[in-house]
Amino acid sequence: MKPGLDMRIAISGTHFSGKSTLVEELSRRLPKYSTVEEPYYLLEEDGYEFSEMPSVEDFELQLERSLECVSESEPDVIFDRCPADILGYLLTHSDAEEFDLDSWLSRCQAVVEKLDLIVFLPVEERDRIDLPSFQDADFRACVDDKLKKILLEDSLDLGVEVLTVTGALAERVEQVMKYLHNRSTDV
Repeated sequence: MKPGLDMRIAISGTHFSGKSTLVEELSRRLPKYSTVEEPYYLLEEDGYEFSEMPSVEDFELQLERSLECVSESEPDVIFDRCPADILGYLLTHSDAEEFDLDSWLSRCQAVVEKLDLIVFLPVEERDRIDLPSFQDADFRACVDDKLKKILLEDSLDLGVEVLTVTGALAERVEQVMKYLHNRSTDV
C-alpha cells in the first residue's frame, strides 16, 4: 500500500491540541485525500445552534454525525475528529450520567473499525497550544485523560491502530508521513 491510498485516517485529541492544523497540513502533503470537518462544524453549517456549554444531547448529535461520516466514507480521507473523540467528551461531561454508553458502544465499535488509523495528539507537558482564557483547562485535561484511556489503553475495545504524535507541527506531520511510508513498505 502506498501512502495516500486506501486509508481512512482520523485526527484525534482534546480541544486546542492542534488537530485542525495537522489535518490542513496533511491534506497538503497527501493531495489525493479529502478531508472531513469535525462534526460540531458540520452541524453548525446545517443550521444547528449549540448551547454555550454543549449539552449531552449536543454531543450525542455530534456522535451521530461522526458515525455517519465514517460509515459513509470512501478511502483516502482524513477526519478532523472521530467517534472516539466525542465519546471522550460525553464520558467527561458534567452530566455524563445522562449518556447511555451501552446503547451506543457496539455501533461505535463497528464504525471505528472502518478507520485504518487514529492519529492522537495528546496535551503535551509543555503545551504547544495556548488555551484561551475562556476555556476550562481542567475540563480539557480531563478529556485528554479520557482519550488516553479510550485510545491508548483501548478501554472501550475499539481495536483501532493509534499513532501518538508530539512536537511542533512539522514534527507531527513527519511522524505521520513516516508511519504511512513504513506501512506502505510493509505490505
